[in-house]
Amino acid sequence: MTDAPATVTPTDNPESLTEESSALRAIGLRKRYGRVSVVNGLDLEVPRGKIYGFLGRNGAGKTTTIRMLMGILKPDRGEIEFFGHRTRRTTTALKRRIGYVSQSQHFYPWMSARQLGRFVGGFYPNWDTAEYDRLLRVLEIPPDRRSSQLSGGMRMKLALALALAHHPDLLILDEPTAGLDPVAQREFLEIVKNQSRNHGRTTLFSTHRIDEVERAADKVGIIDEGVMRYEGDLDDLRAEVRRLVEMPRKPIAVPQPTEPDESDDAPKPPALPLPTVRRENPLAGHDGYELLRDESVPERQQLIYRCTLPSPWMAPMPDGWRIEPLSLEDIFMAYAGLRVAEV
Repeated sequence: MTDAPATVTPTDNPESLTEESSALRAIGLRKRYGRVSVVNGLDLEVPRGKIYGFLGRNGAGKTTTIRMLMGILKPDRGEIEFFGHRTRRTTTALKRRIGYVSQSQHFYPWMSARQLGRFVGGFYPNWDTAEYDRLLRVLEIPPDRRSSQLSGGMRMKLALALALAHHPDLLILDEPTAGLDPVAQREFLEIVKNQSRNHGRTTLFSTHRIDEVERAADKVGIIDEGVMRYEGDLDDLRAEVRRLVEMPRKPIAVPQPTEPDESDDAPKPPALPLPTVRRENPLAGHDGYELLRDESVPERQQLIYRCTLPSPWMAPMPDGWRIEPLSLEDIFMAYAGLRVAEV
């Protein structure tokens, strides 16, 4: 990994980094490849001691963002702060405070887990051999088996053990469960949660899986097409986003004759069609309401809104509309869902 410029305003002395409320902040990050904008003005903030789920579809810009944070890629524009201080470069001293696990693992294939620990430990002055050995036992990693002989799940666990053994202040995981079976995915997330609960470890992990965010994250950032669409606590997200549904109209009563004529030739009262004019959207143009997605069908209007008022969705809706709560999956689809018009 190379040291690359990461921000505009420098603070290169890692010893000056103090304990701030945020372990990591990104401000206005941008990255283009030719004419394609991959990350576009992205802001991100990871609170200390919390687990941050960086959620987005494949190709949304998650890995590019993380590589800029780690200094592997140089941002075209923007600033990055670690532990309250902006830094020009992700220096070696700063990297010693970070545990990083990339999407794919590239170990020396002839090295065992024990040998990799001795090799990697040489780069960290505060490497804890006893902690590394403990992690190998807890994660059930065979210490003397070559890395090339380990399964994908074991290799990811080994990468996590290597990232944790120097007691990092911040753990950054790029799609750590991609390619793992469901059992290995669950085990990996439990390890991350235990590190946060038992050691106060701050963690940023990227994923495209909504269930992983629900299971492990305290805070979520939703990225779509390189833009941060939402950032905040999961409970706040669930409280703020609702579906607004147009209620079915009552059928129009048709007057019946006082003495029905049962003959076949008797005229039948005409069927009156239901009104086709749609009700006016009661939230259109109102401050504090953001339309996320229009799911309307010919029969009725369905609109997904985010309410950012101090007490969201407390006021009653006008007649003819109802409010429905949404699952996190529904909310994610509203922010970054399938483009139905394209298929």
